[in-house]
Amino acid sequence: MDLSTHYLGLNLKNPLVPSASPLSRDIQTMVELEEAGAAAIVLYSLFEEEIFVADNSLDESLTVGSEAYAEAISYLPEALFYQTGPDSYLDHLRRAKEELSIPVIGSLNGISPGGWLRYAQEIESAGADALELNMYYLPTDPHLPGSVVEDMYVELLRELRRQIRLPIAVKLSPFFSALPHMARRLVGAGAQGLVLFNRFYQPDIDVENLRAEPSLDLSTSAELRLPLRWVALMYDRVDTSFAISTGIHNAEDVVKGLMAGASVTMMASELLMNGVNRVAQVLQNLETWLDVHEYESVAQLTGSMSVAHSGQPAAFERANYMRVLGSFVPSSKRE
Repeated sequence: MDLSTHYLGLNLKNPLVPSASPLSRDIQTMVELEEAGAAAIVLYSLFEEEIFVADNSLDESLTVGSEAYAEAISYLPEALFYQTGPDSYLDHLRRAKEELSIPVIGSLNGISPGGWLRYAQEIESAGADALELNMYYLPTDPHLPGSVVEDMYVELLRELRRQIRLPIAVKLSPFFSALPHMARRLVGAGAQGLVLFNRFYQPDIDVENLRAEPSLDLSTSAELRLPLRWVALMYDRVDTSFAISTGIHNAEDVVKGLMAGASVTMMASELLMNGVNRVAQVLQNLETWLDVHEYESVAQLTGSMSVAHSGQPAAFERANYMRVLGSFVPSSKRE
C-alpha cells in the first residue's frame, strides 16, 4: 500500500503528522513518534512574545498601570509564563534534527511586524525543513475594518517570505468573511501550504475569585467537520497544499481529510490523550481501510470527495444547510 504524500514540497511516507503541541518539547517523545510512523513533526511554537521577553520589554508593557484594574489584568499572561525563549527553541530544533530522520517543521506564532521575524532565518539556519506561521489575532477595536486585518496577515507573510527560502505554511482561523479569497491572497504572498484551523482557547471566568481562568478543551472528531468542509471547497480552486489540524483522532478521520483534499492530517489531542503509539494504530487501520475499499494509494483517494471532483457539490454548499435543518427530528417525536 502506497501511503506517501506531498506537503510543502516535502515527500512524506504517509499523511499523518503530529501538529504543534507539548509533545514536541521532549526529544525522546519525538523519537518515539517517528518510530510509531509519524511522517513529519511540527515543533511547538516560538511566540513573538517570548522573543520580546528575552529583550526584557514585554513584562513592563503588560504590568504598567495594572494596579488600576487588578481583576482584568488576569486576561493577560505573566511574562514568567514564557519559559522557552528563542535560544532554547533553536537549540531544541538542532537537537531534533540530529535525532530524527523525518522532516521537522518549525513554528512561529505572531502577528505584529517587527524584528522578531528575523528568528525565521535562525530557524532556517538551525535546519528546519519548513516553517509553519501561526497567526493569532483577535480584532477587538470596533473601528478596525476586516480589510485592514487581512492586509496585516498578507504583509506579515510577505515580510517572512523575504526573510527565508524555506517552504511556509500558514495556520489560519476560520473567521474570515471570504475565506477562499483570503487563502488565495496568502498563496499569492508566498504560502506553499495552508493549515486549517487554528483553535482559539477562550478564557473562562472564575466568579468566586473574580479572575479570568485559562481553559483548554482537547478536540473531538466532531470538530473535523469545519476544516473538512473548507478544504473540500478550496481543493483544486486554490493552488496550494492543505493540512487539516483539528479533529483528527482515528483512521476514518484521516480518510475523510484526504477525501476532502488534504495532503496531510495533523494530530495532537488524540496523542495527548492516548499516547504516541496511536500513530502506529491509526496508520495500520488506514492501510486496512484502503485495502478493504480497493485503493492502492493515498494519492488515489486525495480530493475524491472535494467540490471539484464530487458529483454532489451542493453537499458542501448552502443546500446542505437547508437539508440538515429540514431533516432534523426532535427526540420527543422519534418514538
